Amino acid sequence: MSKLHEIAAGLKADGQPTLVPFLTAGWPDTVTFKRLVAAAAQAGCRILEIGVPFSDPVADGPAIQAASAEALARGMTLAKAIELAAEAHAEHDLQVVLMGYINPVLSFGPERFAAACAQARVAGVIVPDLPLEEAHGLRDLLKHHGVSLVELVAPTSGPERLAAYARQAGGFLYLVSTTGVTGAGLGTNVASYVASVRSHTDLPLYVGFGISGPESAAAVAAVADGVVIGSALQRLVSRAPDLDRAVEEVGQFLRTVVAAIKSARNGDSG
Repeated sequence: MSKLHEIAAGLKADGQPTLVPFLTAGWPDTVTFKRLVAAAAQAGCRILEIGVPFSDPVADGPAIQAASAEALARGMTLAKAIELAAEAHAEHDLQVVLMGYINPVLSFGPERFAAACAQARVAGVIVPDLPLEEAHGLRDLLKHHGVSLVELVAPTSGPERLAAYARQAGGFLYLVSTTGVTGAGLGTNVASYVASVRSHTDLPLYVGFGISGPESAAAVAAVADGVVIGSALQRLVSRAPDLDRAVEEVGQFLRTVVAAIKSARNGDSG
């Protein structure tokens, strides 16, 4: 059992849904990024998704695309993102899931990438543009080093596809709530979608894309095991009058969402 699977399964067994914040590596700058990581840990988050900036982030909406472009302009690389992930784990005991596209991984070298992730104590990796049918090589390399390859599941997936995801997935399944990009809005049939996937697997199910605040997070948390929020955090930082205020507002937002998702599940069960 991988570390990510152990943590995610344990959180699921506790009956409390998990909030997973998404932060773009090195954005808006490295110092502020580290402060945002600390704010996530202080809000009670156990798992953190760190996005590796890429020049053509096809799965990401405007907010994350803009953050990615700014981070690249500041010199952020895959190697530096892995270093930031290592620091997040070492300093805050966060289980880090790296989200990055396949081209930087291929340029870095898949075997070297898997080894570097393991050394940094990265718990999982998401590669949104790597199809399930082509993922076995990277999955095996990561698995050898104790790192999970987390699969993205589209809402259009049929029963056979869902069964294939369930067989191959590591850690948890990441259910994409909409057919659009990140930040595009929450899909309308999340409950039935989650129920459909759950019929194929006992893995924890985390839902992301389009979750913008406490209300939508609570709606997801009532049926899923985890909630991923990214674009909303990027927008908070972008709109804040200064970086100190940005960190403060992100911390408060995360605390509010954590409280909302706990209340949603508690209310659902009692």
